[in-house]
Amino acid sequence: MAMSAAPMLAPALPAVRPRRVLIATDTYPPDVNGTAYFTYRLACGLAERGNEVHVVCASDEGPARTHQMDGVTVHRLRSAPLLVHPTMRFSVPARLDRLVDAVAPDVVHVQGHFVIGRAAISAARRGGVPVVATNHFMPDNLFQFAHVPGPLRERAARLAWRDFNRIFSRVDRVTTPTRIAAGLLTGRRFTRTVEAVSCGIDLERFHPHAEPRAWARKAFDLPDRDTVLFVGRLDEEKRLDELIRALPYVLNETDAQVALVGTGGQRAALERLAHRIGVGERVIFLGFVPDEAIPQVYAAADVFAMPSVAELQSIATLEAMATGLPVVAADAMALPHLVRPGENGRLFTPGDVRGLARHLSDLLGSPQTRVTMGAASRAIALTHDHQSSLARFEAIYQEVAR
Repeated sequence: MAMSAAPMLAPALPAVRPRRVLIATDTYPPDVNGTAYFTYRLACGLAERGNEVHVVCASDEGPARTHQMDGVTVHRLRSAPLLVHPTMRFSVPARLDRLVDAVAPDVVHVQGHFVIGRAAISAARRGGVPVVATNHFMPDNLFQFAHVPGPLRERAARLAWRDFNRIFSRVDRVTTPTRIAAGLLTGRRFTRTVEAVSCGIDLERFHPHAEPRAWARKAFDLPDRDTVLFVGRLDEEKRLDELIRALPYVLNETDAQVALVGTGGQRAALERLAHRIGVGERVIFLGFVPDEAIPQVYAAADVFAMPSVAELQSIATLEAMATGLPVVAADAMALPHLVRPGENGRLFTPGDVRGLARHLSDLLGSPQTRVTMGAASRAIALTHDHQSSLARFEAIYQEVAR
């Protein structure tokens, strides 16, 4: 009897490893700022979607170390305190070739053109690794820390933009959070194509709350009265003095208070201003609030205010909108991209304190308008789903790696 032949086995397919992404940034948690927060959410979000993610950043303690943080491998470079900023540290890496060789990323994604970002771009270029760059930079964000005098700021800005153009012209793809922010780059003679990819918002985490605002206010020891909220750094470009100066006019119309969440170099000056104009008891500084408690902060407010003139998108404004708050914001930079007058809030001309007060008073005095505009805010925020932003970045990584 003839023996049957053994079945032919198909050759084993090579294992497909996850995409490997190296994110380079000068600021990362525990730093508290928009770039650090975005970069952290980007890294964690990519890791949750099955990518192998590495982050290179300055050490938060000084000595270099590598550790795991929320599914991400974080390579912290030796650092020193940044003299012009009380809470940040900086690193001066000569070269990052060894790290790029060891990680062997499919793509490097830099979050700026400063120290670590430019070192990562140079190392990636030498190693033949494609580079994606996201811009979070505006000179206005740096002037107060560098103590640049007013008369010299325009010249300093031109030099800063020239340096930006030189560094980012070396990468394969450039993104920024909004179309307005992309236009800012082209207006500064950056000739490369810039794609707008929203920073995105976690819509499951930030959503309207059903419980009474009084409950959320109690958690933060806030008096139970109409509350205007700001979340962010208490720094010069946020122009929080205008919000405080507007409060006496608001108090002529309604019983209200301003709650400020965040830390920064302007806190002492803002406290002095509030007491000098007689609203010290109505301006409440909540200081640093842990990330896990931020959604409840929004639940304590009636209106969100963003008087800043240097926002490329404003993650805090997006969070407030996702929570269902109407917004009063400065008609500056990218904020009009989020705030649609008469639909989900109001815009005021920067410096127009009475105009700001009038918009706040109108909203605080009309609960039904707040409900309608809050619903519109939520609808707009739905178009900024964090998962959609992550998917777009993954697609960009795939495109540049071909």
